[in-house]
Amino acid sequence: MTELDIAEVAQRAGLPASTLRFYEEKGLISSAGRRGLRRQYDPGVLERLALIALGRTAGFSLDEIARMFAPDGEPALDREMLAAKADELDRTIRELGVLRDSLRHAAACRAPSHAQCPTFRRLLRAAGSGAVPRKRRPPIPAARD
Repeated sequence: MTELDIAEVAQRAGLPASTLRFYEEKGLISSAGRRGLRRQYDPGVLERLALIALGRTAGFSLDEIARMFAPDGEPALDREMLAAKADELDRTIRELGVLRDSLRHAAACRAPSHAQCPTFRRLLRAAGSGAVPRKRRPPIPAARD
């Protein structure tokens, strides 16, 4: 298969070209050269981008994802890092389950007002003390044209 131009890689990977350029600046991917002004990539970049997407979905930072590749560009997954992330996700799932159940209770509570509902009051106290998890989003790379 021949090299893919940046527009084709962007389309196939579902990413803007600016993200591909950003990933290249971070050393996550590399272009094989240029044809005119357009970057060209080896078709293997699509698998690499898929691993990056999977890592981002799991909550890994770009620096952590960069460490998932050997110097030759092949995946070199750190099993301990993966297990630690799985443990973190388990904790988040448990916390979110409690939050979900509390919200469902508050939505169906028969108390005259939520201020009179002991379960809702506990949820408020937990949120006020920081015990309720806040939604964390990984930073999105800025568009760079």
